[in-house]
Amino acid sequence: MTAGTTLPHGSTTAEHELAALQREHGRPLFALLLRLCDGDRQRAEDLLQETLVRAWRHPEALRADAFDSVRPWLLTVARRLAIDARRARQARPPEVGDAILENARVIADHAERAAATLDVRAAVKTLTPQHREVLVLVYFQGASVAEAAETLGIPPGTVKSRAYYALRALRRVLPGYATDLR
Repeated sequence: MTAGTTLPHGSTTAEHELAALQREHGRPLFALLLRLCDGDRQRAEDLLQETLVRAWRHPEALRADAFDSVRPWLLTVARRLAIDARRARQARPPEVGDAILENARVIADHAERAAATLDVRAAVKTLTPQHREVLVLVYFQGASVAEAAETLGIPPGTVKSRAYYALRALRRVLPGYATDLR
């Protein structure tokens, strides 16, 4: 099976022997590999090819007089290659296909959030002190209208009015964030 004599049409005896080996033992080898690869035809074909390459590299095993057929040797090599391939796949992280990436949740960039926070802080500083107090209590500290009214000592209607006008002023200062402020 090593480089042999050249035959007509440019082929060698090794190529003919390898082709004969595949014709005679290819189907049973492929059937075994297909089962061992859980039906993955491409992986089974790759392992079949690797099995035949091993046979080509070790012609002494194929010509040994210790057994009548080379099929047991080929099946053993194929089985061991399939086991090695499975172990190699299990040892590394699973591959991620494009479809999984398309469905992956996108996590916002922290730099964008930090920049937005700075923008909002600067805009809040432009408000009147009365509007800023209400906005900080109601929207940033989570106080209810009644709690804010009690804390500031003003009626609840005034809290609502100041919150409304504060948000309106912020919409003018932060036009890109207008949808977030509704």
